[in-house]
Amino acid sequence: MCRLFAMTGDTPISPMVALNALDVMREGHDGSGVGLFLRDLGGPFDDMKNAPILSGIFTKNGIKRLDTFMMNLGFMTKYKISFKLPKNSPQGVPHRDVYLVRAYEYPEEWEGRNFEELGKELMNIRLQLREMGQAEKDMIVFSFWPDVIMIKEIGDPLTVGKYLNLGREDLTARVIMAQGRQNTNYAINLYACHPFFLQGISTMTNGENTAFVPIKEFLKSRDFPGYTGFQSDSEVFTHILHYALKGLGLSIEAYKHIITPLYGTDLETHPDAQLLKQLKQSCRKMIIDGPNCVIGSLPDHSLFMVQDRKKLRPGVVGGHPGQYAFASEICGLDAVIPDRDKSKDFQPMHLDTAIVGPDRQEINICRQTDPLPPLH
Repeated sequence: MCRLFAMTGDTPISPMVALNALDVMREGHDGSGVGLFLRDLGGPFDDMKNAPILSGIFTKNGIKRLDTFMMNLGFMTKYKISFKLPKNSPQGVPHRDVYLVRAYEYPEEWEGRNFEELGKELMNIRLQLREMGQAEKDMIVFSFWPDVIMIKEIGDPLTVGKYLNLGREDLTARVIMAQGRQNTNYAINLYACHPFFLQGISTMTNGENTAFVPIKEFLKSRDFPGYTGFQSDSEVFTHILHYALKGLGLSIEAYKHIITPLYGTDLETHPDAQLLKQLKQSCRKMIIDGPNCVIGSLPDHSLFMVQDRKKLRPGVVGGHPGQYAFASEICGLDAVIPDRDKSKDFQPMHLDTAIVGPDRQEINICRQTDPLPPLH
């Protein structure tokens, strides 16, 4: 199993807080890798919310190719974080030439484009860079999006965090997701490391998606460039959520109706039975088979947690107004928000979606038996 931790708060915090929570839960991961997703950034990034930020790992030759590529497109560097690393990397952590976090100015000719157009272009550039890097093995690109930073590496999470000096003052966020990885393969591909990201949507999973192949084939048939990669059976949870929100125009409350639809009396007596039956039929290839616990972040900065029907992977949500956390284990919550009212902690069951919205004032529980909100 892996271990998951996510946090949302009014005040930006260091990613080291999340890595410390993973360390408390370390019996659930083997220290073979870590992934971080940061959004609603603080520090110097707080004043450049619209600037796209490129996150990744590059060789010296890869950086040269990146600079040429981006300059030819008209992107100019606005701000960057420089990682000054010790000469020798810790045991189990590979030596890298450059860890990149760089914010850009948009090309002048892009001025006036709406965000939907910009988002499509940013995704296509990320995919181009990923393809370039895979061909030459000199670039690993995790994200290219405004107000988002992603960092992934092989090794023990806390060790990686200290090595990269992630406790620095210029790297903070109000929304953080972190995964401590348990390696289920002999060779670790960082593209298989959670969290995954697509056009403002990110998810991470503890579990095993045994329905991966039919889901992958269905997504590939949608002819959408972003549904690609598939180095992990859990990456499709991000793609399914993107398809539900962007492709079908549904809300987060409908996500579980796609991955774990209702059956029997629960479906027949539901206020939206006709719609749900249509969804169940048209999206049947995206029904998951667990066990899985999924935590995700939405473009509006909401965080959510869902479980599949097997409910065999732990998950809990707790906190207080202005600060909430999602964790695989209660000890992860205790390490970060010890002063919360623990009687209000919530462990989602298979019908539940637990959501903390962008106002960060409460945990909202949506059950699949509830009516769906109106479509916009």
